[in-house]
Amino acid sequence: MIRGNRKRAFFTMFVLAMLAATLTMAARQEKTAEKPAAAPKEPRAIVGAAEMERLKFYLGEWDYTETYPKSPFSPNGGKNTGVYSSKLGPGGQSLVNSFHSQGPVGDFEGLIVMTWDAREKAYKAYVFGNGIPGAVVETGQFEGDALVYRFEFPGEGGTVKLRNVTRVTGPGTLVSEELMTMKDAPETLFVRVDAKKR
Repeated sequence: MIRGNRKRAFFTMFVLAMLAATLTMAARQEKTAEKPAAAPKEPRAIVGAAEMERLKFYLGEWDYTETYPKSPFSPNGGKNTGVYSSKLGPGGQSLVNSFHSQGPVGDFEGLIVMTWDAREKAYKAYVFGNGIPGAVVETGQFEGDALVYRFEFPGEGGTVKLRNVTRVTGPGTLVSEELMTMKDAPETLFVRVDAKKR
């Protein structure tokens, strides 16, 4: 009899515990349903969004002319013509530019991916080309109204330093100049690009 009472008491406590748990869960669900909807969160500011906005002048299709003065690279100088295409990369976090030019100086085809590096607080340009093994990585900043990228590499006579200066010159036009220097030599123009948006 005592054993039966214990079983019955245990069973009753078990049922009461289950009932209490069920009522607690129901009460929680009811409270959750009664809560007013949370105000939508403000979108988080995307790091580098303002800096990427400044590069949007590139967007679109461009026809361009490359003018090469006489130099060891191009002893006779010359002009190439080409097409440049620029579009936003995933999420607007990069700018993907493709180009192809041809002419007496050569046939140049490539891809440039530009982005903002928050750690360095600088623009980065990753340049891939048919005459470049791997990628050239340039670092840039706006200097006034000009976007200036710099890059250097070891050459036979010392370190070669390149500086690319691009500026909008009017509605749908821009000019980009690549200047170079070695050791203590004065900076000289390597190529000038005049582009017009289609």
